[in-house]
Amino acid sequence: MSIETNKTNVAPQDQDSAIDLPVIDIEGIMSAIPHRYPFLLIDRMINVKKGLSATGIKNVSVNENFFQGHFPSRPVMPGVLIIEAMAQTAAVLVVKTLGAEFEGKIVYFMTIENAKFRRPVGPGDQLFIDVVKERQRANVWKFRGIAKVDGVSVAEATFGAMIMG
Repeated sequence: MSIETNKTNVAPQDQDSAIDLPVIDIEGIMSAIPHRYPFLLIDRMINVKKGLSATGIKNVSVNENFFQGHFPSRPVMPGVLIIEAMAQTAAVLVVKTLGAEFEGKIVYFMTIENAKFRRPVGPGDQLFIDVVKERQRANVWKFRGIAKVDGVSVAEATFGAMIMG
């Protein structure tokens, strides 16, 4: 994972005892969260450490519906959708951490802080979205996310979310 977990509130023993989950394919993602096309913004998850961190992958295609109206002569993925992809990655991690009874539940944004957009994302790019849990209290979770293309940061944010029953 490219986010340094020692910069968060994650205790070193939590990092060592985290349970690795298998790759989560699109069917697993769709069973975990209710998002569907055209608003499902992650295709696969890797490096999933239950309760701690995960990497979401988004294959950005020229056929994305947002490219039709977002600078059509120079298609750019909207930054807010990159942040949404971070949130979806975190939401799947939360649901897979909490178990099957939470599948399909809605995870709502509560806060978005320190969002930064470093460079445009366009057709043909593959986003790797690293999220790391900073803390969790009851049904409220806080994450730090960094999205990268070819190993270069394109966006980052800290965000909080609440899972609703």
